[in-house]
Amino acid sequence: MLRPPRAARLIAAFVSLLLTTALASACGSDEADTPAAAGAAGGAFPVTIAHKYGQTTIKAEPKRIVTVGLTDQDAVLALGKVPVGTTEWFGEYPGAIGPWAKDKVGGASLPTVLKDTGTGPQVEKIAALRPDLILAVYGGLTDKQYQSLSKFAPVVAQPKQYVDYGVPWQEQTKMIGKALGKDAEAGKLVTALEQKFAKARADNPEFDGKTAVTGTPYEGHFVYGRQDLRTRTLALLGFSLPEDLDKVVGTKEFGVSISKERTDLLDQDVIVWTVAEVAKEMPKLHADKLYADLNVVKQGREVYVGENTPYGVAYSFQSVLSLPFVIDRLVPQLKAAVDGNPATKVEQPAS
Repeated sequence: MLRPPRAARLIAAFVSLLLTTALASACGSDEADTPAAAGAAGGAFPVTIAHKYGQTTIKAEPKRIVTVGLTDQDAVLALGKVPVGTTEWFGEYPGAIGPWAKDKVGGASLPTVLKDTGTGPQVEKIAALRPDLILAVYGGLTDKQYQSLSKFAPVVAQPKQYVDYGVPWQEQTKMIGKALGKDAEAGKLVTALEQKFAKARADNPEFDGKTAVTGTPYEGHFVYGRQDLRTRTLALLGFSLPEDLDKVVGTKEFGVSISKERTDLLDQDVIVWTVAEVAKEMPKLHADKLYADLNVVKQGREVYVGENTPYGVAYSFQSVLSLPFVIDRLVPQLKAAVDGNPATKVEQPAS
């Protein structure tokens, strides 16, 4: 899915300075409920983190964390903290916490969910949660939004070296780990997941050197480039993004819509589609004669991920907690798609 747009997003103006000042005065520092295993990290502070809009210093261990970044809650949970507020992207899970992460909540209260309206963070509601840290690592904050949120608490925005909504899960986890005073724990999480990827790749040597593309039927055929996390996941499994498609997408965007005339760009060793409902979208794609005539279709090398299933949401999240869930489901599909036998059916996971 997109947003990384499901649709184009607009940037709206924030609340007035008078309202902002009034809300700021209401901020407090009450501690959030956290699992008993969370532990203290007070000795790690202060810490300073660089991001797109400069640097942010966090003076003490945060107790009331609000995640504005659409998947940042997963890294927070993986590191033993439970946010007091999360931003819902999609999935409509309680607390905006997916099934792959819900056991990390333990006995703590679920976070207050802030809807992703597409017009930027809900400043008033964030202020009402009295945060002492606001995380917007997997996001697209504007400078104005960053300045507005910074009136209430330290804000860690997206890193400048990646496109908005393009921070890799490794960097996301490490940035959030530093913000929480848990550098070592974050490093261990990253290493463990990289080892899981490496094992999946070693167990499936047929993946190496094969070309893959991932996309969604949005405005025709929207394909993701190397700046997108889904493409990076395929690369970690041994696949490569074809050079001709890479040139079309470029390095400034996470993806582009390709014209019907360039449908040939989709004819790779495997294609992974993210769709709303597999049973409905597959026939629609195959009704396009140009697409249906591609070898990737005729030889059964398509993989479909239903975006409204837990698997589909996890595939879009691409986080340190969701990716193990994804690997266990995506790898068997990819294996079936590239086995060289057109009769092999690429099955949908049970969940």
